[in-house]
Order: sequence, then structure tokens, then C-alpha cells
Amino acid sequence: MKPRVSGTEAARGEAGITNLMEYISVSAILIILMVVVMFMVNAVFMQGPADTLRFHAFTDIGNGISVRIVDVYVIAPDTGTMSSVFDIPDDVAGGEYFVQVEGEGDAQKILVESGNIQSRIDISGIGATKAVTGRTTSRGWNLIQYNSAGFDGG
Repeated sequence: MKPRVSGTEAARGEAGITNLMEYISVSAILIILMVVVMFMVNAVFMQGPADTLRFHAFTDIGNGISVRIVDVYVIAPDTGTMSSVFDIPDDVAGGEYFVQVEGEGDAQKILVESGNIQSRIDISGIGATKAVTGRTTSRGWNLIQYNSAGFDGG
């Protein structure tokens, strides 16, 4: 023989199950929301500002190199060679980068890049008259050389 359950005891059991299901549902939704927010925090609050910092730092570095190239050209002898050693920051926002001169004539630009962030800067004033070539990394000392006879690319 089965024991009889009164109506109030059955209602109390259903209320307990309903409360448990509500607790599990709300907890699951909050955990999913927390995981989504954790992924977005990195992109919005860390990576975005770091990329902005990299772009502006690359622009400053490119402008500095452009000025150094023009300075060497301005004080270079009519015949002979000249060298200038300079240093650029070893890293920007914790990462290395590359510097390369690309293009020809008026379209010569200094490209400073790391990953998907890059900045292109015109070579100030001498692009149409002198060909500038080369590339370097962010590590160590860098060298600008001028030779009135030109370089053979070797």
C-alpha cells in the first residue's frame, strides 16, 4: 500500500524543483555571459588600445627615420661616402617590428610594421631625387649609408 501524499506536500515538492531549475537556469546564463565578457575584455580593453599605441609609435619611428635619411642627404659630400648610426626602440607595446623602405621616386615610403599593424610614411623631400633602399629590425643599432656613386645592391 502506498502512502498518500497530501496536496500541500505535493505543492511543496514542485516548488522545490521549480526553485532548483530556476537556480540552475540563472547560473548557466550568468556563466555564459561571464565567458563572453572575458573574451570581449581582452579585445576591447587590451588589444584595441595596444594596436592604437603601436600605430602611433610606428608613425613616430617612421618620421624619425625619414628625418635621419634627409639629414644624411643634406650634409653628404658631393663625392665620397658617409654613414650615420642611430637607434630606434627595441620594441613597441611588447613586440618587435620591421622597418623597410619601399617604392621609387616620389612614391618612396618608409613602412614600419608588426603583424597587421603598419604605418607608411613619405620620405621627406628627397624621394624624387635620390633612391633610398633598405630594411632593418627593431633590435640593435641601425646604419644609414650614403655613397655619391650609388650602391650596386650587393
